[in-house]
Amino acid sequence: MNLRRKKVLITGGSGLLALNWAQAIKENYEVTLGLHQRQLIVEGVECITLDFTSYDSLFGQLRAIAPDIIIHTAGLTSVEGCENDPALALSINTELAATMAKIGVALSAKFIHISTDHLFNGSVPFPFEKTPPQPLNEYARTKLLAEREITAINPDALIIRTNFFGWGPSYRASFSDSILNTIRAGKDIYLFEDVYFTPILIQSLIMATHEILEAGVSGVIHIVGDERISKYEFGRLLAKEFNLDSNNIKPIHFADKPGLTRRPMDLSISNKKVCSLLNRSLGDIPSQLRMLHELESDSSIKTIREL
Repeated sequence: MNLRRKKVLITGGSGLLALNWAQAIKENYEVTLGLHQRQLIVEGVECITLDFTSYDSLFGQLRAIAPDIIIHTAGLTSVEGCENDPALALSINTELAATMAKIGVALSAKFIHISTDHLFNGSVPFPFEKTPPQPLNEYARTKLLAEREITAINPDALIIRTNFFGWGPSYRASFSDSILNTIRAGKDIYLFEDVYFTPILIQSLIMATHEILEAGVSGVIHIVGDERISKYEFGRLLAKEFNLDSNNIKPIHFADKPGLTRRPMDLSISNKKVCSLLNRSLGDIPSQLRMLHELESDSSIKTIREL
């Protein structure tokens, strides 16, 4: 019996999340990375430059690929960049997401959209999926509008709110990469001790997403780690896991950076819904960092880091 492997298209193909996602699932799926400006060659994965300038052209490209699953990771993630150019933020974060959702419906593909934990005002920790969003900046507003448009276009879409870390390519260091690279270079790094989040290792995020996808889950789901932690304490625990001197990690307050765009001081979101769906926890910070450390020597991660 010939069982065809499902086809997965991942947009934002040169990004941290897309590259890790492709490496994590390429043995079980036929994976295509949808690129934009940066060109890549990734072993075991098809890479294609997508034409986002024309709906008809983009639709034709995706129809030729015929994906069973579309994972939309592309977006303008710079909070300052979105604030400085609201029209560009709307075009990339909202309009492109809606276009991809429409194409997903037309191709009968399961659609997964990667959203953000920035949608709330940070006044209380661990808001739930049904907590009313209160966006504070253009980035959050355009991501929230994307969620609403996608839901209207395709109620069966899976919308993931998250905040992840992991190993990135040489041209795009992740949060954890930046901390490790700076400490290893013997330089100081300044991290907020009054900004909190619920980070999750990318591999844990991918595994949880595919589990609930196979279970037929749709709608908005928070997939983050179990623990709320400050950026500063995260950095110290990261240094401890990698046996590095944490004295180069210096605490600062958000008010010490007056030029930054307004954003939530508490980015933590509740993962109780997904934990209930999976009947398990998603892991505390030490266990997530231990997995990150173990992955440093993994061949697929080395492939990403060498790009």
